[in-house]
Amino acid sequence: MKEYLFHTFDRNNPNLVSIIDELPLWSAPFGLELLQVVRLKRGITVLDIGSGLGFPMIELAMRLGNSSTVFGLDPWDAANERVNSKIKELNLRNVFVTKGVAEKMPFPDGYFDLLVSNNGLNNVENIRDSLAECSRVSKQGAQFVLSYNTEHTMMEFYRIFETVLRENGLQAELRNMRSHIHSKRKPLSEMKSLLQEAQFEIREVRQRSFTMHFLDGDTLFNHYLIKYWFLHAWKQIVKEEDLERIFDKVETRINEISEKEGSFTLTVPYKVIDCRRY
Repeated sequence: MKEYLFHTFDRNNPNLVSIIDELPLWSAPFGLELLQVVRLKRGITVLDIGSGLGFPMIELAMRLGNSSTVFGLDPWDAANERVNSKIKELNLRNVFVTKGVAEKMPFPDGYFDLLVSNNGLNNVENIRDSLAECSRVSKQGAQFVLSYNTEHTMMEFYRIFETVLRENGLQAELRNMRSHIHSKRKPLSEMKSLLQEAQFEIREVRQRSFTMHFLDGDTLFNHYLIKYWFLHAWKQIVKEEDLERIFDKVETRINEISEKEGSFTLTVPYKVIDCRRY
C-alpha cells in the first residue's frame, strides 16, 4: 500500500511545528554540497558522524528509503532526544541515532557502505583516532564524504582579534588563538595526509564559501550561532581579567567597519572531500 497517498496531517499540530526548523543555518551550506556528492544506492548502510540535530542524517534516510539503514553518532544527549522526536513524528523506520564519540565507535568492523560527516570532524578530540575508526567501520570501497570549514573561516574577525591582542602585548594569547584555529580547522594538506594515513583515497575536493552579514559588533556577539558555538572558545584565548577590555576593543573595531561599509561581513570558506576506502 502506498502509505503516502493516504497520509493526512494538521499544520497546526504542535509536534509537527516543533520539528520544522530545516535547514539549520550553520550546517545547511556544507550539508547541501555534501548531498550533491553522495552516491545514492539501494540497500546500503550509512553512518553520519556528528549527527547533531539530525541534518543531513534524516535527509539521507528519507532520500534513500527503507531499503537502506542510516545511523547517526553523537555524544550530545539533548540533540539525540530531539532527533528521536523528529524520527517519530516523520514516521521513519530506517534511521537510528546512537550516543557515542568518533574516537570509539560502537559499530563492528566493515559495517558501512557510506559515511558522511557534515562539519562533525571539526569538533572531535582526536582527528587521527577518529579517522582510524572511520576506516575500521567502513567496507572496502565505501564512500566517505566529509565537509569542514577551513582555517580561513571568519578571518575578518580573527584579523581584528589578532591586531587587538598584538597592540596590547598579549603574545601568549596570540599563540592561543592560532592554536585554537589549528585544533578545529586543519589545512587541506594536513587533512589529505590524515585521510590517506587512514586508508582513504581522495577522489574529489570541492571548495566553496558563504558569507554572513551583521549590522554591528553587538549583533554579531549576540547572534545565537556566535554566542553558543564560537564565543566560548574565543573567551578561552584571553585571561579572564582581560576579557572585557579586549572584547570592547574588538567590538569597537567591528563597529568602525560596519559604520563605514554598512555591515560587518564574515566569510566562511569550506571544503567537501569525497573519498573511498582502500
